[in-house]
Amino acid sequence: MMPRFSANLGFLWAELSLPDAIRAAARAGFDAVECHWPYDSEPAQVRQALNETGLTMLGLNTRRGHPGENGLSALPGREAEARAEIDRALDYAAGIGCPAVHVMAGFAEGPDADAAFRANLDYAAAQARSTGATILIEPLNRYDAPGYFLGHARQAAGIIEALGHDNLRLMFDCYHLQIMDGDLTRLLQAMLPITGHIQFASVPDRGPPDHGEVDYRHVFAAIDDLGWSRPLGAEYRPVGRTEDSLAWMTSLV
Repeated sequence: MMPRFSANLGFLWAELSLPDAIRAAARAGFDAVECHWPYDSEPAQVRQALNETGLTMLGLNTRRGHPGENGLSALPGREAEARAEIDRALDYAAGIGCPAVHVMAGFAEGPDADAAFRANLDYAAAQARSTGATILIEPLNRYDAPGYFLGHARQAAGIIEALGHDNLRLMFDCYHLQIMDGDLTRLLQAMLPITGHIQFASVPDRGPPDHGEVDYRHVFAAIDDLGWSRPLGAEYRPVGRTEDSLAWMTSLV
């Protein structure tokens, strides 16, 4: 089966409003969309654009917190704020028919941070059951997000296994995990049973996937061989117009 792709509108068509970026992704031939923080757009307008195009918004993030922060859920003493943002994200997702919310951990370390993150994920998974949503957690690399609590796939897997929620899953970002863990094909094989979404970008520059140290033609074929049929998230930074960066959609499949 040919891979299907989701446009991450945090990076692609970022100069447009979210509803207009959804329409641009549809025109470019994407099968779905996803985003980072949609909260400046009214849910009704986003839902209208999704209905017009027939696309689904696959996921969105909890808000980062104060300037300079990168999530709240692993920050001890910030549980009330973290859970308010989880509620906000789940409400927004329900309003636009989005099936997944990425709960951002934040900059933290140590056992207190681990306990806070697990408690907040327990809360998020319980709250998400009412709408049928999936909660995602994503390891980020130490160069782009130094000090981020979650850095490795197996760290995330340990948390998911320990908490035991069937709606808590891994966001497998090939870009971050190639930098932190490497051996992507075997890592995908190991992590696929707990994976809720897969993203990609070139390494090391986070550009389109048609260059760099990862052969995405091989990676996409391996994902296909593993039986994954959901759209893969194009979360890369285009140089110039997004439309001028899309040759990979035909050259790599």
